[in-house]
Parts: sequence; structure tokens; C-alpha cells
Amino acid sequence: MDLTNIAFIAFSAITLICALMVVLARNPIYSVIFLILTMFSLTGHYVLLHAQFIAIINIIVYAGAIMVLFLFVLMLMNMNANNEPNKSFLWKVLAGLVASGMLVTILLVYIKNMGDMPIVPTTNSAVGQALPTDFGYIKPLGNLLFTEYVFPFEIASILFIAAMVGAVFLGSREKSTNN
Repeated sequence: MDLTNIAFIAFSAITLICALMVVLARNPIYSVIFLILTMFSLTGHYVLLHAQFIAIINIIVYAGAIMVLFLFVLMLMNMNANNEPNKSFLWKVLAGLVASGMLVTILLVYIKNMGDMPIVPTTNSAVGQALPTDFGYIKPLGNLLFTEYVFPFEIASILFIAAMVGAVFLGSREKSTNN
């Protein structure tokens, strides 16, 4: 067993444990923290797949921005055990049965199809053409983005700036009407 397989098994174990803790944690803040750890371990999978751009975007966008937004929302909502509605035992049992049924279905489909098609790594794209050696790296994407697709890229950046200005305008207008 080489180092890549060991890293894959480690990242898989971390991902599964953290994803399970997202669901099982009683405190919502802990759930978000475990979700961030899940995103980091998924980033490890992307690095193992030589998809550096997706790994960086996953860290910046998901683990960085969106998870911080989740934490702020949870902190602003001031969620604690007193505010949380009581869930009946029947709903918990029903949710467990549904989740177990889905897991059993997935495992049965996997076991049934296990011998049909072996999973082999490929160097070809979906249409059968050979992939470039720098496939998945950031440099070719940046070259393509800032040469052939520069106009749509700039239009998207203008739309993002307009959305931010609109959000600031609406936020400042709410404060002035409340005073």
C-alpha cells in the first residue's frame, strides 16, 4: 500500500466521521465546525485527484466564506437548547429507518454491480481524447479565462459589484428607516 492509498483512507475516515458528527452534534455551532472539517477533508480528496483548482476553490468559497456565514447566522439566531423545539421519538425513529433504508439500498446496488465494471484510472476525457498533462491545474484555466473568456469574466465581476452595492444600499436604507 503506497502513500496515496493511505492518504485516501485517512481522508475518507475523517470525512465520514466529521459528516456523521455534523448530524449527531447537539450544538449547531459544533455542527458547523464539523462541516468545515468535512470540507477540508474533501479538499484533501481533490488534491489526491490532482484537481488543485477545485481544492483551492473549496477552501476559499465553502470552508472560508459560506461556513463563516453559517456561523454568523447561528450566532445571530442565538440558538440554544431552550429555544429548540422538542422532537418526538417517533420522528427520530422514522428518520433513522429512512436513512438506514437508503444506506442498505446503496450498498445492495454497489454489491450487485461490483464485478461488472472494474474502476480503472484513465488519462482520456469523456469523448476518448487524451487529456493534457496540465489538466486540473490553475495555470491553463487562468490563461483561458483571461484570454478567450475575458469579456464574460468582466461582466460577471460587474454584476457581483452591483449586487454588493445594492446589498449595502438596502442595508443602510433599513437602518435609516428604523431610527
